[in-house]
Amino acid sequence: MNNNFNNISDAWLFQLKTSGYKITGPRYCVIDILAHSDKALTASEVYNQAQSQYPTIGLVSIYRALEKLEMLGLIQRVHQKEKCQAYIAASHRHEHLLVCHSCGRVIFFQGDNLNELVNGIEKETGYLVQEHWLQLVGICRECQYKH
Repeated sequence: MNNNFNNISDAWLFQLKTSGYKITGPRYCVIDILAHSDKALTASEVYNQAQSQYPTIGLVSIYRALEKLEMLGLIQRVHQKEKCQAYIAASHRHEHLLVCHSCGRVIFFQGDNLNELVNGIEKETGYLVQEHWLQLVGICRECQYKH
């Protein structure tokens, strides 16, 4: 990302605009919410938060904004066991997710020596693995202390 931006929201707005998309009120609202969240948010959660800033926003607008932001690589999906998929600001390095099952907080981590596993899977299946995605789920320190 360009270091001349004051914050992540500005960088996302710039990328959206330079990719040919209009900056609508709903898109701006979705960007503002996701760019400042440390928790994975479902489309419904984004919608509920957005209504306070943009009362006429519709759920369809939320889904369209999420689709465009994901397509541009600005957000990424977080899979949740019992909920709809959620979204978080994407990492732009090769990092993986650690998700709190209790509060939904997400942090990125590096380091995964999966070469032996990937090589074994390739040999067993005949696939050529080109990329991987790793998400670990647990309970964050703050939630552990609450219980």
